[in-house]
Amino acid sequence: MSSSDPAKVSRSGPLTGLLGGSFNPAHRGHRRITIFALRRLRLEEVWWLVSPGNPLKTAAGMAPLSARVAAAQRQARGSPIRVTAIERELGTRYTVETLRALLRRYPRRRFVWLMGSDNLAQFHRWKDWRGIARLMPIAVIARPGYDAAAMASPAMAWLGRHRRRPEALKDPARRSCPALYLLRFDPDPRSATAIRSADPHWHRRFAVASRDGVTHRPVPADPA
Repeated sequence: MSSSDPAKVSRSGPLTGLLGGSFNPAHRGHRRITIFALRRLRLEEVWWLVSPGNPLKTAAGMAPLSARVAAAQRQARGSPIRVTAIERELGTRYTVETLRALLRRYPRRRFVWLMGSDNLAQFHRWKDWRGIARLMPIAVIARPGYDAAAMASPAMAWLGRHRRRPEALKDPARRSCPALYLLRFDPDPRSATAIRSADPHWHRRFAVASRDGVTHRPVPADPA
């Protein structure tokens, strides 16, 4: 077994979900789908990976990282959700790079990548998306208006043969990747786009320094 391949390291630590995004801003819909996935997959905790910048999204209208982290921490209060801006420290730009770096940094943890069906619909556009699927299991959570596109997507055509029941995630004999888990629940209509439209300056309420929930290092407030 090659230690150069982090996906093949034997792991027995906490089962941790990873939900990445701009969180611009985080809202109750993010929290709700996270808690649902945590319970359905029996995860120990979920990390919200607040991205410094999404290669598939324009930077226009993107709030400062510190404000997005602080807003996400408010939404995560009292839950097994840890908010982190670790991608800035890792210096990674693409999801596949971030996941490889996390697997190396936390060699005992078992990770599951969480994403909405809107992301599955365009997953084939992500850098080395098949490589992501080979690194860790993927759980897709239903999102209103995107299910049809997700089911018809090139990524689903490839991943569909690796579909598993959520109960299989806890079975050591069935942890091979790729593995796809489709999770359905009462959809939540909230969106960050609508929140920004109603309150374009929401981030000004979060212009404070905070501490990273995973690395415990300070996330300094951006200059005014």
